[in-house]
Amino acid sequence: MSNAAKQPRGSNVRNHLIEVAYGLFVRNGIRGVGIDTILAKSGNAKATLYKHFKSKTDLTLAALDLRETLWTRGWFEAEIQRRARTPIERLPLIFDILDDWFRRSDFEGCFFINVLLEFPRGGREHRAAAAHLLRIREIVRKLARDADLARPNRFAQVWNMLMHGSIVSAGEGNRDAARDAKMAGKFVLNGWPRAVASRAPRRHPANGRDPGITAIRE
Repeated sequence: MSNAAKQPRGSNVRNHLIEVAYGLFVRNGIRGVGIDTILAKSGNAKATLYKHFKSKTDLTLAALDLRETLWTRGWFEAEIQRRARTPIERLPLIFDILDDWFRRSDFEGCFFINVLLEFPRGGREHRAAAAHLLRIREIVRKLARDADLARPNRFAQVWNMLMHGSIVSAGEGNRDAARDAKMAGKFVLNGWPRAVASRAPRRHPANGRDPGITAIRE
């Protein structure tokens, strides 16, 4: 991102401010970046910024939304769909995708986790970051459900703990963190019960009893 940013016009001003703030926030944290820095980088006046955002918090929430668009949807989810065909293949593949990310020179950690830890529980920033992380967990939950795993919500929570742990470990300098998490994930996946819904054929034995439908086992 160039220091000599061209000042856009019209509706592009808001998007430009978000993009500049996002780049600064990801690298330096929210509290490590002041409004004056954002203005200098974007080439906008303070009045222009506050025309589009009531506060720095509102700008932060917009930057979190941009992260979901670029990272969660535009890269992470797209890579899952591109690299594997079946849901059961996609679950361990998640750690291959994270491994590629950890080995990039511009790896910056998880913006959502960083904001979650940077702000107190109950604040708007904290709640927004938690909501974005929940949507990542929902991607995992859907894969678990489609893979016929029992208790997909619970599985997604466990799988996300492995994901989050690997991200933090990579931030500490362990670039093999995703590979280690994938090994642990294989034990989890292999040992996780399947949700089997088998319908017994309807029979009418001599005693007139109907065996009914076999219950789902978890």
